[in-house]
Amino acid sequence: MSTLTFYGAAQRVTGSCYLISSGRQRILLECGLLQGENNNKRGGRRGGSNGNEAAEVHFPFAVGDIDAVVLSHAHLDHSGMLPLLVKQGYGGPIYMTLQTEALLPTMHKDAAFLQQKDSEWENKRRARAGKRAIEPLYDIDDVERELALCQGMTYGTVAEILPGVRLCFREAGHILGSAIVELWIEEKGETRKLVFSGDLGNSRAPLMRDPAIISEADLLLLESTYGNRNHQPLEETMAEFSAALDAAAQSGGNVLIPSFAVGRTQDLIYHLGQLYQSGQLRQNNIFIDSPMATSISEIYEQNTRLFNKDDPEFREIMTHDWQQWLPILRFTRSVEESMALNKISGGAIIIAGSGMCHGGRIRHHLKYNLWRKNTHLIIAGFQARGTLGRLLVDGVKKVKILGSEIAVKAQIHTLGGFSAHAGQSQLLEWAGHMRKAMPRLYLVHGEPESMLALQKRFVEEYNWDASIPTLGEVIHF
Repeated sequence: MSTLTFYGAAQRVTGSCYLISSGRQRILLECGLLQGENNNKRGGRRGGSNGNEAAEVHFPFAVGDIDAVVLSHAHLDHSGMLPLLVKQGYGGPIYMTLQTEALLPTMHKDAAFLQQKDSEWENKRRARAGKRAIEPLYDIDDVERELALCQGMTYGTVAEILPGVRLCFREAGHILGSAIVELWIEEKGETRKLVFSGDLGNSRAPLMRDPAIISEADLLLLESTYGNRNHQPLEETMAEFSAALDAAAQSGGNVLIPSFAVGRTQDLIYHLGQLYQSGQLRQNNIFIDSPMATSISEIYEQNTRLFNKDDPEFREIMTHDWQQWLPILRFTRSVEESMALNKISGGAIIIAGSGMCHGGRIRHHLKYNLWRKNTHLIIAGFQARGTLGRLLVDGVKKVKILGSEIAVKAQIHTLGGFSAHAGQSQLLEWAGHMRKAMPRLYLVHGEPESMLALQKRFVEEYNWDASIPTLGEVIHF
């Protein structure tokens, strides 16, 4: 009998990792970084400045026993530990969609660079305290070895990845290349089908198509990020977004938007372009201050055929580039260009990573703007517990950023309708297509209150019992 072990994203949102064992074969489904509280902790041990102490980070399974890795999409909370997996001895194939394969080089090289910089900063602090130095989780060489193992697949293709194991990716509608994973596992003449939702997209998202419908499974792993609530209508969110931008223009301050480089940044460019095209945008300068987001946006430009078809004018314009859609948009790549933005006291929209404010260039912009009363901070994505973004959403009055204590006087706007994740009713509707098959259902990738609320709704809506696994739990199927 096959088993599945929950090694990540069990009653938490980040760090997706599941191990499937069938006979002598081992398949690792996802290999993600933990973000926020318990940051990058494997096997119960914490590392350095960001929890990254390579000598103390171990996977809770034998890396050498893994035969194949399957990845749903490129976000680091699903993929960011892959270079470490390779560093610690994995040398088999890593399966993903072609678009995810295109995104990973930019994302993982950037992650390795940040690991190196964080370790250098932490080691200066440790040297002053007389503590031993730490190493980054992985470096560029580890990433290069990992990338050589990646095998991209087209949506809808069924491939035998191991004897008796077939794999297919379906569109998940979350970000470019995101996938619902279908796995058929044959053992002793019987075939069992596992479906992993990955991160399901919000059907109101402007760029990606709606998640593919799947009607049959024996075992379903369903994400539950927003299992306890629905997103407000996009029209209301756009009205709030426009009002926040107007208020910033009237006060003369800057607008800061922490944003995920993959997916959210491109959606924001689209929405800002809508406001610009309709004459509603009063700001004259919009900056994407993220080399990674800039590179990712170029990959999006190369894959417009995968965009939804609700806005043919946008699709036509996007056969050229983003600045045809939003002429006042500027991409800043260099450190010098980024630093120059901090000299702008008002009138600019600055979109920078990271999306949860726990790293990246957004922290510098927060340091220089958060204490200003006329600054407007727009939170347009999920903020995990323990992140700076979550603290700001929860109303903290002072924060420590890059060694300085900063008073929080900026006006903070939280916009829920831009989420790239499905809301509660969308999760129910998508999974409801399987209610006749009634597979065993496990809720993953959610905080406990979200999971409990969604669990209750499944019983009320479909009389379907959903289980909430714990970290390290093993199930048989």
